[in-house]
Amino acid sequence: MTTLIEVINHGPIRELRLARPPVNALDTELCRHLIHAINQAMADDAHGIVLSGSERIFSAGMDVPHLLGHGEDRHKLLDSWQAFFGAVRTLAECRVPVVAALTGHAPAGGCVLALCCDYRILARSPDPAQPTVIGLNEVQVGLVAPEGIQRLMRRVVGHHRATQLLVGGEMVPAERALEIGLVDELADAAQVVPRAVTWLQRLLKLPRQPMLLTRAIARADLHEALHADLIQLDRFVEAWYAPDAQQALQQLAARLGKA
Repeated sequence: MTTLIEVINHGPIRELRLARPPVNALDTELCRHLIHAINQAMADDAHGIVLSGSERIFSAGMDVPHLLGHGEDRHKLLDSWQAFFGAVRTLAECRVPVVAALTGHAPAGGCVLALCCDYRILARSPDPAQPTVIGLNEVQVGLVAPEGIQRLMRRVVGHHRATQLLVGGEMVPAERALEIGLVDELADAAQVVPRAVTWLQRLLKLPRQPMLLTRAIARADLHEALHADLIQLDRFVEAWYAPDAQQALQQLAARLGKA
């Protein structure tokens, strides 16, 4: 059986490493495995979670060729998106702190997962000419970011800057992402996970219940952003089949070599 989530324990801190080569594209199965892994970490009384990916890429976002493979079957498409938003909500509602150890690029769905975490550490690229990037580039691939997802970006970088990034579908280079607060820290690739563990260890030294209750209050707006009324999945699925969206998505699939 293929392992889609690798589990590594760092004492009371559990690392969940996305493991779906080559780019950790989020298909229905991976999303459901992530939900299960987070819930299992809670059942095992993990005190903190590190969500990591593979070298050079954290997650390429939703698996567009997989979604296009559903064709006109709206029920299958809806099921896939429900799995993704289920993973997003499970991460957002996790009762212990979560650090996004962004081991590489984090576009679209990868960025959404990161925005649901308490702290984001992004890997520096070894090649300055090809920086690591993060962002919600949905517009570029023919999709509309729902209001709830837009709120996730706004709570991190502010309303005006979020609008600019979202409308342009902009991917933000690492140094710029740090400057605008989209990520909290940069680190060499090999140090991303250790830095994430260190950040959590420092947080876990605080009085546990006051820290967790304060965190819950501070993240209430995140939970509200992911309410079904602000995602409107039925409308999202309808927009998927719009001609210009399909054209952009097919072009993306062709570029990925999986059309």
